[in-house]
Amino acid sequence: MKNTTLIGLIILFLVDLIAFSFFIELQPKNLTVSFFDVGQGDCILIETPQNHQIIIDGGPKSDVALQKIYSNIPWWDKTIDLVILTHPESDHLRGLFSILDNYQVENIAWTGVDNGDEIRDQWEKIIYNEGANVATINKGDKIIASDIVLDILGPQEDLRDKEVKETNDTSVVAKLLFKDVSFLFPGDISSKIEKTLINENIDVDVLKIPHHGSKYSTSEIFLEKTSPLMAIIQVGKNTYGHPTEEVLTRLSNSGIKILRNDINGDVKIVSDGKNYKIITNK
Repeated sequence: MKNTTLIGLIILFLVDLIAFSFFIELQPKNLTVSFFDVGQGDCILIETPQNHQIIIDGGPKSDVALQKIYSNIPWWDKTIDLVILTHPESDHLRGLFSILDNYQVENIAWTGVDNGDEIRDQWEKIIYNEGANVATINKGDKIIASDIVLDILGPQEDLRDKEVKETNDTSVVAKLLFKDVSFLFPGDISSKIEKTLINENIDVDVLKIPHHGSKYSTSEIFLEKTSPLMAIIQVGKNTYGHPTEEVLTRLSNSGIKILRNDINGDVKIVSDGKNYKIITNK
């Protein structure tokens, strides 16, 4: 009698567990975009409603970016769907090396530009040994992952193996669309490149401020055309004066909410495609 009762309880527990799992599956799935505090550099993790993981840049330190990824995706998940390198400068690139060492990366996208830097050459060797699908991207390309679309708006030309000394203005510029919510990731472009984008559909809800808040970026016309509700500044302790007062003033005068990694820590935006909430760890 006791055994029968016990078996009955186990069956009831399993039925409840299955029902609970089914209930969880029916819940609306959200988009999560995390702007990590990695010091003076960029590192962004996009987690789609269908659990695809996209990393844009890796910041300046190999161990910091890796720890951020470890802390934000399940411990058993050792696969990253896509890594995008906006441009091969160390404050965007170096942290990607440890991610490639510790995760199986399925796809890698970058411009292929050559700045003559040793770290760029090291990157090229590593990604072709990774076994990933490697693509060079520029304006007109689209990356589609279930419910989200990444429209590539820059660079304007194919830069594969083209020699460019300063690569900030060759940055991949990507606009993310998820239902009614949108983000713009413009790398480190200057106002010169911003001007080439003003005729594009760059009206967004969230703008990652170019080049850590440099005075040479985030022009008034760029802010007018993007008209974001929120600006994220990926910045850490630095000697460049980033973010500059000029940029902070322009953002404040436009009524844009400002979030900074050096003040707010990691900034996570969670959206159901219509509304969003902001989570910070400071």
